[in-house]
Order: sequence, then structure tokens, then C-alpha cells
Amino acid sequence: MTLQTASRKPQRQDSIAARLLGWYDAHHRDLPWRVSPRELARGVRPDPYRVWLSEVMLQQTTVEAVKAYFRAFTEKWPTVGALASAPGDDVMKAWAGLGYYSRARNLKACADRIVEEGGAFPDTEDGLRALPGIGPYTAAAIAAIAFDRPAAVVDGNVERVISRLFSIDTPLPDAKAEIRSHVEAMVPAERPGDFAQAMMDLGATICSPRRPRCMLCPLSEDCGALASDDPERFPVKAAKPDKPLRRGAAFVAVRGDGAVLLRKRPDKGLLGGMSEVPTTGWTARIDGETGAEAAPFPADWRHAGRVSHVFTHFALELEIWRAAAADDAPAGHFWSGPADISGEALPTVMKKAIEAAIPGATKKRPN
Repeated sequence: MTLQTASRKPQRQDSIAARLLGWYDAHHRDLPWRVSPRELARGVRPDPYRVWLSEVMLQQTTVEAVKAYFRAFTEKWPTVGALASAPGDDVMKAWAGLGYYSRARNLKACADRIVEEGGAFPDTEDGLRALPGIGPYTAAAIAAIAFDRPAAVVDGNVERVISRLFSIDTPLPDAKAEIRSHVEAMVPAERPGDFAQAMMDLGATICSPRRPRCMLCPLSEDCGALASDDPERFPVKAAKPDKPLRRGAAFVAVRGDGAVLLRKRPDKGLLGGMSEVPTTGWTARIDGETGAEAAPFPADWRHAGRVSHVFTHFALELEIWRAAAADDAPAGHFWSGPADISGEALPTVMKKAIEAAIPGATKKRPN
């Protein structure tokens, strides 16, 4: 977008951007990956590595959940080169608990590619989208925030703000193109990165899904949803089908010293590359066996409870079985001691399974 193009935008769009940026200057969130407007004015530039890392972590995860992970990652691997040099298993362990584990695999693959190609992030949306794991939203966010490109950044918060501002009755996801066109018309030639973050902050702190604080909103005088006195009706969403329920079993084998038997899942597929206790062959499409007869080896298996977990496309219910085991680990398995189990690359569902059998086992122990 050029300055000439920007000047052709309707005056209302320019006014919205100006008011939103003024609000952001005064009310922006302080986030560990963010460069504040005051710092930008002093010439501090956002680090593309930190912008990229935060955006990948924030996909389908809350800001509060991400903060600790982001700090831990950047302490261990402060640059993209350091992350590229890290063993893949270490990255998966550091990611454990954030969910959507293909993001961690793509994170490592992306760092490797960037280093292979000279160590610098591309500064355009097209260049960024060519990297592993970077889709349209993430490419636009990095381009705008790290490189001041006038990119239209549209996440769930922005969808909510725009659908209310313009009273968009088309249900999501069909409304996405219309929402994007409104954002594209609003993006200012100056400070597009701050504009993107201001939109996100407005949705997160003021234009919330429930009980939006409309009287504090800098865009309230333009808001179609507020004018109709029904902001919570937007965004309109198509009805979601019920998630199927899958069943299976998990087997927690415990050695005399308290070590737990684990194995690594295949690199491809659900929870790829993560660690797990042995389980039956459940998938998103089929149930697995649920009884002790499906255990990986004979032992005195005792029922230890049941855990539930919800994935993106299905819900899972696991019967938990526990048994004492000898020292020898079956082929493809390994023992993780009581001091190490909390640091393993265990997805949340596997932590639930272990906790059902051994309460407190996966909690981090004080040094």
C-alpha cells in the first residue's frame, strides 16, 4: 500500500485508524515479546524472531498461558540460530503443555530453514509464507509488526471487532473475506504494526466475547452492533457439529524406584514426536481397546481411573491402568525417573493419564 493509495480510503476508515492508534498508545498491553509505542519512538525495532515465536505460540492458546513458555524459550534459545542448533527432542520438551504439537515441529523446521538460507527472516508476506508452519495470518502479523509492512492481520479478536463495527450478519467462516476487506481498507500507511496490535488488544480487553466494555471503546461512535444494542450477537457463527467421542486405554507401568515407562510417538500425526505412556490404538476416527488385556506386557494391571481430553476434532476418554514393572524396558520404550518426568515432552492428555495413576508425578519438583 502506498501513501497515494491510503489517501483514497474513506475518511471514516482513516479516522478509525487514528483513534485506535491513539487508544493503543495509552492503553496497550505490556507483553514480553512486544516493543511498546514509546520504545518504537526511540528507535527500538521489534526482533522478527521474537515476533514469530510469540505468534506461533499464541495460535489457539491464551496470552497468559504463553507468557511463561515464551520467557523459557527465549532464555534457552535467544536467537533463531540458537533454536536451529537445539536438538528437536529438547524443543518438544520445552513445548509440552502448549498443545497443537505440529507447531513445535514446524517451529524447529522453520528455524532450520532460516539458518540454512542465511539467518535472516524474509521481510514480506510472500517470503514468510514460504517458510514451514507460517500461514497467511502469521505471515501478515510478522510482516506488519516486525517489518512495518501494511499487511491485514486478522485473528479471532479482529474478526470480533470488525464484525461488530460493521454489523456483519454473514456467519463465520463465510464472513472472513468481508472482514479482511474491511481491515485492508483500514490499515494505515504509517504504524501498520501498531495498528495490528491495537486491533488485537481492543478485541482482547474491550471488545470481549461476553459483556464488552463498549463505553470505553474508542470506536463506539462508529459501531453498528452498539447502535443496534446487541454487540454480543456478533460475530455470527455457523452451528458446529458435535465432536465424536473416542475411547481407549493408557497403561502406566511403574518401576520400583518410581520411574514411569514411556515411549515416543511417531513424528507424523496426532501428538507427533511427543512422549507417552503405552496406549491402545485410538485415533480421531476409531476407538481403541479399553481393557487390561490390551496392555503392552503381562502384569498385575489395576484400574486407576478414567480421564477425558478434548482435541480439536474429537473428544477422548481413556481408561487408566497401573502396574508395577521390572527393570527391563520393552523395545522402543524407556524409563523416566521421578526427577525427570516433569521435563519430558508429555502432552496434556498423557500428563492426565499419569496423574490418575500417580498423583503429583508430573508436577515440577523444587531444585
